[in-house]
Amino acid sequence: MKKDFVVTPWEVKGDIDYDKLIKEFGTQAIDDKLLERIKKHTKEIHYMLRRNIFFSHRDMNWLLDEYEKKNKFFLYTGRSPSGNIHLGHLVPWIFTKWLQDKFDVELWFQFPDEEKFLFKDNLTLDDTQYYFKENAYDVIALGFNQKKTHFLVDTIHANLMYKEAIKVAKKITFSTTKAAFGFTNDMNIGAIFYTSMQTVPAFLPSVIAKKNIPCLIPMGFDQDPHFRVSRDVITKLGYYKPAALHCRFLPALSGPMKMSASEESTAIYTTDSPEVVENKIKKYAFSGGRETIKEHRKKGGNPDIDISYQWLTFLEEDDKKLQNIYHDYKSGALLTSELKQILINKINGFLKEHQKKREKAKKQLDKYMFKNR
Repeated sequence: MKKDFVVTPWEVKGDIDYDKLIKEFGTQAIDDKLLERIKKHTKEIHYMLRRNIFFSHRDMNWLLDEYEKKNKFFLYTGRSPSGNIHLGHLVPWIFTKWLQDKFDVELWFQFPDEEKFLFKDNLTLDDTQYYFKENAYDVIALGFNQKKTHFLVDTIHANLMYKEAIKVAKKITFSTTKAAFGFTNDMNIGAIFYTSMQTVPAFLPSVIAKKNIPCLIPMGFDQDPHFRVSRDVITKLGYYKPAALHCRFLPALSGPMKMSASEESTAIYTTDSPEVVENKIKKYAFSGGRETIKEHRKKGGNPDIDISYQWLTFLEEDDKKLQNIYHDYKSGALLTSELKQILINKINGFLKEHQKKREKAKKQLDKYMFKNR
């Protein structure tokens, strides 16, 4: 049967069936029992867990077993710098900050500034190193604990990472990468090696501490193939397999596929002005409303396909407010133009504060960089 969607580390397109992904990738759905275990330590459940935005995991029960034995884990996530940050990028990072705060743990944030240089013909290393700084300002603006957050940049920290990466690379065959990523014989050898570098932060803190420390990686589902390959390799090197939490993708403004940083009509960037945000949502956000106001008042809209409502499920923390919007739109009491305005106000309110913090972050970058002593 032909697949109607694609999910790889470099391409996400189509109407994604997340249940099918769980089966294909061999992960586990997050169930109520796991949520209760998490709540025992966090005292509350993050709205992204309540709403199944984070919906899948690997080895979370094992990780919590270790945590309860006082073997505290560290967090690892990242961003491959290749363009400006959009709201979709922020989703796993907002949740990661919550995890850092609730479990009081270290975060290792990787900026693999060589990845998109290797995979995209139109990007130079100067481009990716410029975007590293621009992207880092957005990460800092989210408020991660400066004393417990460490930025790793592959070309800057190569002296620390390369020694560990070649240990990983020696355990991965070309046939494995071809099967996992669909590589062909004309793929450059840097791209083939890259997964080895992405693997390193999952056990580097254990190397530095000279003891085995569990790792938890919150990520978009598209990044999981890297860790399917590397999890078994990491154990061969004597370290724990990293646990993982996977999130859904914030859909593109135009429809259900993942938002693209390279297509302005699909995305809202963190640097967009209030006028640009308003224009994009009014012009591009796919509507679940009826063709006329009269018909909409009579039959109601469809929030389940309306992008403005879908975005609010990712951005609006208040469950009651979200539920009221859902019922008002479905009943016809709330028009599409009014729903779009709610989203515009929500985003612009967030970006107003985020952009202030982002400006301050330009003076803080060095404090987040891991100092390899």
